[in-house]
Amino acid sequence: MPSPLVSVICLSYNHASFVEEAIRSILDQTYSEVELIVVDDASTDNSVSVIENIITQNGDIKFIKLNRNVGNCTAFNIGFAQSRGEFVIDFAADDVLLPQRIEEGVNALMEAGSEFGVQFSDAAIIDKSGDALGFHSDKYPHSSIPQGDIYKEVIHRYFICGASMLVRREVMEMLNGYDEKLAYEDFDFWVRSARRYKYLYLPKVMVKKRVLKDSMVSRQFIKGSSQLRSTYEVCRKINSLNETEEEDKALRSRIRYEIKVCLLLFDFSLAADYFRLLREVSV
Repeated sequence: MPSPLVSVICLSYNHASFVEEAIRSILDQTYSEVELIVVDDASTDNSVSVIENIITQNGDIKFIKLNRNVGNCTAFNIGFAQSRGEFVIDFAADDVLLPQRIEEGVNALMEAGSEFGVQFSDAAIIDKSGDALGFHSDKYPHSSIPQGDIYKEVIHRYFICGASMLVRREVMEMLNGYDEKLAYEDFDFWVRSARRYKYLYLPKVMVKKRVLKDSMVSRQFIKGSSQLRSTYEVCRKINSLNETEEEDKALRSRIRYEIKVCLLLFDFSLAADYFRLLREVSV
């Protein structure tokens, strides 16, 4: 049987210093059936010229230049709408895929069976210069990583490196892509997809995740940030998705943690919203 097509949707925003290495890590995969779609989210640096220079040397790359900044969720959905792959990777243009990442991920998901919708792995953490900072598994050891039905666990705690995910297309289609009303995608994606599909974990490094001082994660814990509000909206979704008391217990634990974060940031308005949601879950 022919190998299934994998669509890599590479999202670039002011990644001129990193995007060439990122793209070449996709082109150098041991897996041949790869569709590469690069979406530039209206960069203000010279990312576009770097990408266009690579395209002159590799004509099979599809390039989408957005004329205004729309954010990761919308930019990904635009790229996904033009993709054809049976499997999909949401790939940031400052990260690096190891050469066998796609081949090993596809083989593992196909062997696991159709009830498994997402494969994820360990990741090497690197800095702006590409120097090693450690591994994702330093904080989240392999023995502590659940797989299979992870819905309850993903409500309660963080353990997935989003950069390491390979997703079946049907999962993205079932979710109608990312929720464009949110400021970030991964928590919402994990919750909604894990409600229906199993997750497969491979305890090995398959990607290099770059950590930058001005990243979205670094802006998350700021009073009034759209990221904090998005987390609250995901918690509201969880309340509507939960089916058991154990799942409600996990959500209550998450809400209490988020209330502490809000109080530490003096975001009393959002804390009050969480308190109201906590009462709803406790009924």
